[in-house]
Amino acid sequence: MANKGNKKRRQFSLEEKMKVVGAVDSGKRKGDVAKEFGITPSTLSTFLKDRTKFEEKVREASVGPQRKRMRSALYDDIDKAVFAWLQEIHAKNILVTGSVIRKKALNLANMLGYDNFQASVGWLNRFRDRHGIALKAVCREDSDRLMNGLGIDKINEWHAGEIIKLIADYSPDDIFNADETGVFFQLLPQHTLAAKGDHCRGGKKAKQRLTALFCCNASGTEKMRPLIVGRSASPHCLKNIHSLPCDYRANQWAWMTRDLFNEWLMQVDARMKRAERRILLLIDNCSAHNMLPHLERIQVGYLPSNCTAVLQPLNLGIIHTMKVLYRSHLLKQILLKLNSSEDQEEVDIKQAIDMIAAAWWSVKPSTVVKCWQKAGIIPMEFAECDTESAASEPDIAIEKLWHTVAIATCVPNEVNFQDFVTADDDLIISQDTDIIQDMVAGENTSEAGSEDEGEVSLPEQPKVTIIEAISSVQKLRQFLSTCVDIPDAIFGQLNGIDEYLMKRVTQTLIDSKITDFLQTK
Repeated sequence: MANKGNKKRRQFSLEEKMKVVGAVDSGKRKGDVAKEFGITPSTLSTFLKDRTKFEEKVREASVGPQRKRMRSALYDDIDKAVFAWLQEIHAKNILVTGSVIRKKALNLANMLGYDNFQASVGWLNRFRDRHGIALKAVCREDSDRLMNGLGIDKINEWHAGEIIKLIADYSPDDIFNADETGVFFQLLPQHTLAAKGDHCRGGKKAKQRLTALFCCNASGTEKMRPLIVGRSASPHCLKNIHSLPCDYRANQWAWMTRDLFNEWLMQVDARMKRAERRILLLIDNCSAHNMLPHLERIQVGYLPSNCTAVLQPLNLGIIHTMKVLYRSHLLKQILLKLNSSEDQEEVDIKQAIDMIAAAWWSVKPSTVVKCWQKAGIIPMEFAECDTESAASEPDIAIEKLWHTVAIATCVPNEVNFQDFVTADDDLIISQDTDIIQDMVAGENTSEAGSEDEGEVSLPEQPKVTIIEAISSVQKLRQFLSTCVDIPDAIFGQLNGIDEYLMKRVTQTLIDSKITDFLQTK
């Protein structure tokens, strides 16, 4: 009896249980199957009763075939989200280590609203066992070797083969790159250290951020209209606003999503169709870019994974230059406020949109070409503009501006202008929104925030009439006439604004006269 009581209980893996069930399904007698696998008739009956559970687990691939117990994870939705992300990563043949999985688990847990979750080594081991994942440790030297060896090989192979085939049928005018970046649009110099390295996965900080998509061609002759994604669909500052220097969309996270990116792609495709053009668009393989619609006039080429830092032109200085110009404009506004009696007001979304768009249009063609050449996509000899004359940012004037504002606003000495410019470089711009959308019950990441949630409360500005606008242009012209050495281009731009306004007002007057005439008939 003692020996019987000490008999070790045998455990069967999911794979073994399915073999037992399969043997019965093949037509063998249950008694013969039990003998073949060395199990009791009652155990066989239990396997057959639970076959639906086994089949569901296999179909969902939610547990590894060698796993012997099917206990669910304590945080089941985190477990499912991490596993869904891991499947995407494996499909792209991207190397992933245990430490990377743990960091991703914390990321997803934060987005799902779990504050107490700890992605410990024990959790990782249980996660690995639940899903039958084999992880190999990668030491720092091996990691460096992968980046410096395999990474360089991948880049060289792409330069020597795939990219040559992709660009063969296109001129630099028709080769484009699109990419997104995050912007803390209300960031002040004295708050730079607090923002540095913040991924902004949600919560209060999400109300202070925007995501901007930029696209330009390799010749530097064409920069497309930016797409700005905010959190509020109808911010108060955009009330009665019908024209913006960019496209504006909104969702709960202020992130780029597949739907938004595909909508933008379809608009570009339609525009190219009307212009009878065909273009090549180079993009990275982030989650928002991996389910594209049917396109007639755009050929999409994906940059190699883990290599965008050295292959994506927008990442090689174009977006950085835009941020330099945006932050410089912010500093100028701060300096003006400091020298007046007005209180320092936070930037609203309308002001941020205007400044981001102005910064984007101010990026020089020479800067764009230089970055494309640095990526190795167009030859160095291609240079219709003088790339050597491209100003390196920040220049002396910007440094003086920063120094003045930094002293006045008590910015710590260890913070410099480049820290201010790059403070939001680590912002998440499009990550796992579709995975989280399936995990969060009752929420939808495509839904925008409420109308005024998180928005700066500013007094409503009175509507400017067209007559007042024309008067303002005349005052500006009068002011410029008292200044010295005004470039001709400034007067040209002012003339363009004046001509547009006069055309609008005269057409309105003509239409009203015609209406009055018809009413008297």
